[in-house]
Amino acid sequence: MIEVHDMTGRQCVVTGATSGIGEIAALELARANARVAIVCRNRAKGEAVLARIGAETGNHETMLFIADLESQAEIRRVAGELLDHCERIDVLLNNAGVTNLKRSTTVDGIETVFAVNHLAYFLLTRLLLDRVLATPESRIVNVASDAYKFGSIDFDDLGHEQQYRWMRVYGQSKLANILFTQELARRIAGSGTTVNALHPGAVSTGLGSNNGGLLHKLVMGIGAPFMKSPQRGAETSLYLATSPDVAGMSGEYYRNCRVSRLQPQARDPRIAARLWQVSEEMTGLPSLSFGSSQELV
Repeated sequence: MIEVHDMTGRQCVVTGATSGIGEIAALELARANARVAIVCRNRAKGEAVLARIGAETGNHETMLFIADLESQAEIRRVAGELLDHCERIDVLLNNAGVTNLKRSTTVDGIETVFAVNHLAYFLLTRLLLDRVLATPESRIVNVASDAYKFGSIDFDDLGHEQQYRWMRVYGQSKLANILFTQELARRIAGSGTTVNALHPGAVSTGLGSNNGGLLHKLVMGIGAPFMKSPQRGAETSLYLATSPDVAGMSGEYYRNCRVSRLQPQARDPRIAARLWQVSEEMTGLPSLSFGSSQELV
């Protein structure tokens, strides 16, 4: 593991922290003395992670928040709870993600992978943004993936109703993470808050296990010899969340704790701006005016 710098007195929010790199990130942030709030869907799994963190680190200030990130109403509710309990937010680590072999839609009628992997990042970040901006030298970290290379933003069919190919769908959501990161960095430039995205590497986690185990077994069976452990996979997330080496760096994409050059579709400011506008429309958010204190929850 990389060195995780001391986080005493700092508050971190981590989504998707009950398995894989999210669990390791929450554990190591707590070990570095941060006060960690984990957001997950399954209460039993969340309580197990809290128990593990307490047992392994001696840090018992971890807080559990339950929300299904497929639902915008749930995201709004949990954002309100986080604001009630977190006087500051030094790090927001958007980590939760899904991939589906077959097309499905959420309670809001939105294709599930796009809803969880992109719109949940977008909506939760926006709802917490005033608190993040009010915290000096705060950081937003978005877990993306090099799978963005398989995706494109099709504004005429964001929900893939016409044709559903799971890797393209997942790739589109990860491309959206990167474009969101760049557009948010532009909009909050000069605020003292940074936002960066990252590729964690091919990591042996539970991603895809929701598909009856088929996709998870296929990916694990083919790629297991080449995959990182969750401990190694969490390193870049932790680096961006804690390292003084990236203080002031914003709008970048990292892999193996280094800036990585993006393909053209992932650094087009016109696409990023349009995606932002569409995302506001899909989540019912007002247009962001920097420095505002709009009540979004």
